[in-house]
Amino acid sequence: MTFSPELESKFAKLLESYPPGRTRSAVIPMLLFAQDELGYISNELIEEVARRCKVTPLQVDEVVGYYSMLHRKPMGKYHVQVCTNISCLVRGGEELFEHASKTLGLGHKEVAPDGQFSLEEVECIGACSWAPAIQVNYDFHHFVTAEKLDGLIAELRKNH
Repeated sequence: MTFSPELESKFAKLLESYPPGRTRSAVIPMLLFAQDELGYISNELIEEVARRCKVTPLQVDEVVGYYSMLHRKPMGKYHVQVCTNISCLVRGGEELFEHASKTLGLGHKEVAPDGQFSLEEVECIGACSWAPAIQVNYDFHHFVTAEKLDGLIAELRKNH
């Protein structure tokens, strides 16, 4: 599998940062870095990460299945994740997800036909004190209201 020189450099530094026999610790960061470049986690990528980290493809596949931030299909340029776990739920997270779904015309883990947006309902993004919270790609947004979400989506559409 071929990666950009920048990603190859990240992989090399990452693998060098772990002691011999501990390269399995690089599985998650390698998957995240590769997903950022490729857009999703393919079977070919799973096999490549397994080879480089000296684990089985099944072990890498189990990691992909466990972590919700790893995706087996391409997500939108702007991947909107709305938390509906308990803190966000009691502060309007479920209604916020429904609003996002209506605004974007997308359901859970759906991608817009133009590839600009995708939407996902998530269990927790670690922002319980600032509920309701959403994450767009790697950017967190706290105390989100329907109006604030509309403004954010409008701004992202404008940047398209």
